[in-house]
Amino acid sequence: MMEEEELEFVEELEAVLQLTPEVQLAIEQVSVPQDPLDRADFNAVEYINTLFPTEQSLANIDEVVNKIRLKIRRLDDNIRTVVRGQTNVGQDGRQVKEITRDIKQLDHAKRHLTTSITTLNHLHMLAGGVDSLEAMTRRRQYGEVANLLQGVMNVLEHFHKYMGIPQIRQLSERVKAAQTELGQQILADFEEAFPSQGTKRPGGPSNVLRDACLVANILDPRIKQEIIKKFIKQHLSEYLVLFQENQDVAWLDKIDRRYAWIKRQLVDYEEKYGRMFPREWCMAERIAVEFCHVTRTELAKIMRTRAKEIEVKLLLFAIQRTTNFEGFLAKRFSGCTLTDGSLKKLESPPPSTNPFLEDEPTPETEELATEKGDLDQPKKPKAPDNPFHGIVSKCFEPHLYVYIESQDKNLGELIDRFVADFKAQGPPKPNTDEGGAVLPSCADLFVYYKKCMVQCSQLSTGEPMIALTTIFQKYLREYAWKILSGNLPKTTTSSGGLTISSLLKEKEGSEAAKFTLEELCLICGILSTAEYCLATTQQLEEKLKEKVDVSLIERINLTGEMDTFSTVISSSIQLLVQDLDAACDPALTAMSKMQWQNVEHVGDQSPYVTSVILHIKQNVPIIRDNLASTRKYFTQFCIKFANSFIPKFITHLFKCKPISMVGAEQLLLDTHSLKMVLLDLPSIGSQVVRKAPASYTKIVVKGMTRAEMILKVVMAPHEPLVVFVDNYIKLLTDCNTETFQKILDMKGLKRSEQSSMLELLRQRLPAPPSGAESSGSLSLTAPTPEQESSRIRKLEKLIKKRL
Repeated sequence: MMEEEELEFVEELEAVLQLTPEVQLAIEQVSVPQDPLDRADFNAVEYINTLFPTEQSLANIDEVVNKIRLKIRRLDDNIRTVVRGQTNVGQDGRQVKEITRDIKQLDHAKRHLTTSITTLNHLHMLAGGVDSLEAMTRRRQYGEVANLLQGVMNVLEHFHKYMGIPQIRQLSERVKAAQTELGQQILADFEEAFPSQGTKRPGGPSNVLRDACLVANILDPRIKQEIIKKFIKQHLSEYLVLFQENQDVAWLDKIDRRYAWIKRQLVDYEEKYGRMFPREWCMAERIAVEFCHVTRTELAKIMRTRAKEIEVKLLLFAIQRTTNFEGFLAKRFSGCTLTDGSLKKLESPPPSTNPFLEDEPTPETEELATEKGDLDQPKKPKAPDNPFHGIVSKCFEPHLYVYIESQDKNLGELIDRFVADFKAQGPPKPNTDEGGAVLPSCADLFVYYKKCMVQCSQLSTGEPMIALTTIFQKYLREYAWKILSGNLPKTTTSSGGLTISSLLKEKEGSEAAKFTLEELCLICGILSTAEYCLATTQQLEEKLKEKVDVSLIERINLTGEMDTFSTVISSSIQLLVQDLDAACDPALTAMSKMQWQNVEHVGDQSPYVTSVILHIKQNVPIIRDNLASTRKYFTQFCIKFANSFIPKFITHLFKCKPISMVGAEQLLLDTHSLKMVLLDLPSIGSQVVRKAPASYTKIVVKGMTRAEMILKVVMAPHEPLVVFVDNYIKLLTDCNTETFQKILDMKGLKRSEQSSMLELLRQRLPAPPSGAESSGSLSLTAPTPEQESSRIRKLEKLIKKRL
């Protein structure tokens, strides 16, 4: 039976042992086969030919066959031994499993035995510990109790799952009873040492109370809270008597005495009781914090009663002393008890946390900066937050209306002083070297604003900040009206203006600008001041939003005040434009009054052009130098002047009628001269030639090119009519019948001649011809720069020829 099983195993083994070529190769690399029969690629024919290479070698075939049979028997024996060895493995495994089971049972028994011994030891310790705890409690051996109680409680935790056993439950109840007795006993000892009524016991604390505090740390937290509460209440009882509401020292003018008293008490506590309470109780800080709560309540009560006696100086004095005290607390204590909910406050709500993130120095430690642009200085590193900020000073917030009213009054007086100083000292002296002077009063105003803002934010970030913002808005508007707009020069019409004859004679220096040099400098100074106020008001708004409570940010809005300063800027620019514009008016009037039909030859630029250029050269350099610090507003001045002067020039151009061909050529030359001057206007008279802004250049080119195109139409022959009308439509993109009629008037055509031409224009305006022009058409399209230069050269040659 065994042999059959072995044969079956061998057959299965042969079926399974079909190794892959990779595995076979790996086996050969580990063990190189010496016998050809062991090779995977065994070839029987080759093997037989090796054994019997010749016919003569077949003589010993019987010997070879016997050797092979012997080898086969040896292999069978080896295979049988291996198979039988594998059969015994199962029996050996069952024996091992039984041994492992026995070991496991012994291991469980050992673990249970160890647990039983440990539990019995804990039970012995618990029973002995409870007996000792009760005895030590009766003898008030708090030092030993502190160590023993914690150990007993730790051991008791191991018996939570055995509370169903009566003996264990009884021991647990005895521990709870001991804890209750300890708590009552310790409270009684503290009551005896520090009675609620009467004076404190002289001398320092006993060791018994020091050890009692260690026990209280282990007991119910309410015991610790009760000890702290009673001790602090007893410690501050004298304060409540000394500073009662009816006492003279209770009023704000003697607020320093309150803070001096608590400082003495803290020193006294450290000397007498500092070692009695555990350090982690932070008793000195708790005493100081409770003092702050009581003080805040008492001050609020007395200020409500005597509100009419509060003056701003007294209020600020009290606030300053209080904030100094809060700073003292921040230096001495960490503020860890401010978030400790375990201490129940006696009479006051929990202290408010610091709502501010200050980045400015306090008035008590550093003077405010007085330089111009103070609000725009780089931020200084923020100091660590004061956790005690507002713990007492919060009580002053309901009375800050006194401070706000005082600031209202002070700012009103400040504005009045600015007005008086301006009248007494007059406008600032011209100072073009520094690019225009900003009125010093605006820097003074904003420095005062910042001082008020910082001071108020230290008192409150709530409604008082909104009230202060309203005051700021009021006096920003007053400054804009009284100091800036109120001091702009008035545009009165001068008695003596430019005459036609004077313009034609063109006596250099015979005429002056409407505003004097001082007045021009004043306008530029007011413009620069308004620009500074606009930028600084925006920064002020951002600062106010940083300081105020998040819920009130939306109520901070200085847009109206910024618009007011923008209006001052616009008014100043408009005054400068009107002044230069008005100075050029007589010259343009002279141009329109000239007899252009009588001009016989084209000469140099006309006298009225020289007059216009003279006024530009007089005003623009002064304005540019005084607005050097606000370059964008100088650009606005140039743009507004161009937008005002060019249409006015074209209007006067239409008044030049009738006009001859030569007169039109002269006007065209004059127009080009003015165009060149206007293009150069932003840098005229300057040693530094700067390219004019593209926006300005575009306006000048567009406007003056239109004037040139009008003159070109005037110069063109009006016959044939179709060609003339079509060229007009091509030349002037904004063509209309009104402009066309003005051009016909300039040409001196009669009304009867104009009617047919106007009718033809109306017919051709909807769809102007786009095809080929007739042979007699004029090429009057807008010139390129090269064509413009060529045209000017031709005009110059014509002038030289006629001269």
